Amino acid sequence: MDVILKEDIKGLGYKNDTVSVKPGYGRNYLIPQGIAILANKSNRKKIDEIIKQHAHKAEKLKQDAQDIADKIGEMVLEIKAKAGESGKIFGAVTALQVADALAAKGFEIDRKKISFGQIKNIGEYEAELDLHKEVHHTITLNVVED
Repeated sequence: MDVILKEDIKGLGYKNDTVSVKPGYGRNYLIPQGIAILANKSNRKKIDEIIKQHAHKAEKLKQDAQDIADKIGEMVLEIKAKAGESGKIFGAVTALQVADALAAKGFEIDRKKISFGQIKNIGEYEAELDLHKEVHHTITLNVVED
C-alpha cells in the first residue's frame, strides 16, 4: 500500500514522501492518526503542487540546516555521567542529554533528530544529527565521569 507522509517519521520517510507500507499499518495507524494520506492520483497531484509552491522555502530550510552543520563542524561534546570504578556508567546517555549539551553551546536541535547507539561506558562515541532530509552531520561525544 502506498501512502504520502504528512510529517517526518524516523525510519520510514520524510514529509511529502510516497512510501510503501503494509496495508494494516497504513489503514489502522498512519491514516487514522493523520500522519499519512492514501497515495491515489488526486492526492499525488495535490502534493506535487504543494512541493512546487514550497520549493523556495524548502531550499531555504536546507540551506539553514547546512549552515548549522557548518557551524557545528568537528565539535566534540563533553557529556558528564556518573560511573563506577570499571568505567561503566549508571544508566545510559540519552538524546536529551546530547540536545541539552548542544543547547548549552548555542545550537537548538530537537532530541528526536539525534541518533546514536547505546552508550553505557565512558569513552568517545559518534552521534548522527538529522538536520534535514538531505543534511546529516556527525559529532563526537566524549563521555566523562562526573
